[in-house]
Amino acid sequence: MLVMGFMSGTSLDGVDVAMLRTDGEVIEVLGPALLMPFEDPERAVLVGATEDALDWNGYGAQPKSFAAAGAVVDAVHQRAGLALMAQSGGKPDLVGFHGQTLLHRPKRQLSLQIGDPQALADALDVPVVAGMRQDDLRAGGEGAPLVPAYHAALAARLGLEAPVAFLNLGGVANLTFIGEGGDLVAFDTGPANGLIDLVVQQRGAGRYDDGGRLAAAGQVDQRILADLLAHEYFRGQGAKSLDRYDFSLDWAWEYRLEDAVATLTAFTAESVALAARSLPHTPKTWVICGGGCHNPVLMQALRDRLGDCRTADAIGLRSDFVEAEAMGFLAARSLRGLPLTFPGTTGVSAPLTGGRLWRPATHAAVV
Repeated sequence: MLVMGFMSGTSLDGVDVAMLRTDGEVIEVLGPALLMPFEDPERAVLVGATEDALDWNGYGAQPKSFAAAGAVVDAVHQRAGLALMAQSGGKPDLVGFHGQTLLHRPKRQLSLQIGDPQALADALDVPVVAGMRQDDLRAGGEGAPLVPAYHAALAARLGLEAPVAFLNLGGVANLTFIGEGGDLVAFDTGPANGLIDLVVQQRGAGRYDDGGRLAAAGQVDQRILADLLAHEYFRGQGAKSLDRYDFSLDWAWEYRLEDAVATLTAFTAESVALAARSLPHTPKTWVICGGGCHNPVLMQALRDRLGDCRTADAIGLRSDFVEAEAMGFLAARSLRGLPLTFPGTTGVSAPLTGGRLWRPATHAAVV
């Protein structure tokens, strides 16, 4: 079927949307894709809701800001979906909707994504699958990462020789290891761009380290780096996931911006290298996707530690749209009752499907 997938990451750049043709197992065609940026007032609403979510932390009534943020998420997703449908000249059979994550606390079975799947289904006049983390959380899994099944399908499509690893560098970094027998191991390795972005934004120096220029001009503080790597998260084994706000940045105010960014960039690379040492075998190739793959300083740091690292763009994929494509792929799997998560990816006890289907109101009335 022709599916459309959406992803709105914690970097708050905007909404990625992509089409592909798939049955949830084999990727037949990668269709068009686009980014619908958040306008500055929209981003401000989402930043405010994210800050409120950290204070709320899942206890008591939800902050009022969540409703306004949800309205922004709905409006931008609808703009993005309609724009891609106009660009492609067609309508998909199914949509995979992730929403905007405000808080992720898997140990409490809590992962909050805002956005209204019914509103999206009605606006696009297409059935929508959403809530793909929740069944896994209720079954004792981490609810993340969700993308490994799609990474495995991409590896098969490209004929990549196993073992191979996919590394997504979003706000948080997560990896998928695909073994020779197709076995999957996946987990969040640590922060990727999220902490770097926060420091840059707090200093009024833009929204991210464009081209790695700040990191290249700074010096890594080895003491701070060691303190960051001593975080309890890195002592955990097996399936694990985190929120980019799980790490404190209080120390960064005492440092030049360039030195803070250089240290955080090294932290991302070192935490990935630490994760690599826990894998069953050494990957022959690392495929790097997400916004971090456009940072040459971070990419070189990863190559120094991991060896053969290739951006997804370099091997014929779309680095910036892999996660959006994955949401469409997972929607197709959900519709067919196929597993979305696995013991090796989220720690759930058995392979588990997930997600719920929302039909457009016009269709629901007919049924």
